Amino acid sequence: MNDSNRYILTIKCPDRAGIIHRVAGALLEVDGNVLEQAQFTDEDSGVFCMRTKFESPVADLDAVRTVVNSRVMSLGPELTLRHEAEHRRAMILVSKHDHCLLDLLYRFGNGELPIDIPVIVSNHDHCREIADRYRVPYFYLPVNPDNKAAQEARVLELIEEYSIDVVVLARYMQVLSSDFCEKMAGRVINIHHSFLPGFKGARPYQRAHERGVKLIGATAHFVTGDLDEGPIIEQSVERVNHAHTTADLVEIGRDVERVVLSRAVRLFAEDRIILTGQRTVVFA
Repeated sequence: MNDSNRYILTIKCPDRAGIIHRVAGALLEVDGNVLEQAQFTDEDSGVFCMRTKFESPVADLDAVRTVVNSRVMSLGPELTLRHEAEHRRAMILVSKHDHCLLDLLYRFGNGELPIDIPVIVSNHDHCREIADRYRVPYFYLPVNPDNKAAQEARVLELIEEYSIDVVVLARYMQVLSSDFCEKMAGRVINIHHSFLPGFKGARPYQRAHERGVKLIGATAHFVTGDLDEGPIIEQSVERVNHAHTTADLVEIGRDVERVVLSRAVRLFAEDRIILTGQRTVVFA
């Protein structure tokens, strides 16, 4: 079958007997063949999560959705269903540091990252040449305390205009307002240049160096109104020692940031992340 006949289905609902049976019945009704299956029940909250990749001779998404809904809607689920070939669309927000932006665009341009990047927004004009190189529209929207609300309103307009599924903060050095975070809950991914929850805030590598740490890392997480407290998606660390300078830590840290952010974006792009309160279920 071609890519238009491959689907990704996710379900989150209260756990109960018979969920898998209902989904299997829906897939049988559309002659579906399961290609990948993952499920998890959080026993603390009683929440059931599932991701299923399947193929079907039925290429009509709405027809498949109708069948699935008829089988599972009584469960009260949060459900997503899409053609695998219809990529999620990402807006990248960036400030002056360009290493994460360049990495995402490189992977996107080479077809390594299954996501579309139709727009880049920045509060500085430094990365315009990079956007032009990849022929991605670039919006320079400077921000200060007096225009923050208007600037964020414009970003929300662009999200609507470009049908954005996820906003990626690729070292965007601005704190988003609680109102923005609430409107985009579960749809904004940040890369934090530290292994949370330690060394939050400014100058983490310098603070880590002063403390003689033996591990540095990066954390990708969903953004919430509480700074750097959102549900964690992906993390990684690198071992360092007393001989590393602050400059060494910055260089190592940038490499970790690139890898962790690209992993998080890929997980989102493939519908592998399901939010359960302040935690994430990640079907890697």
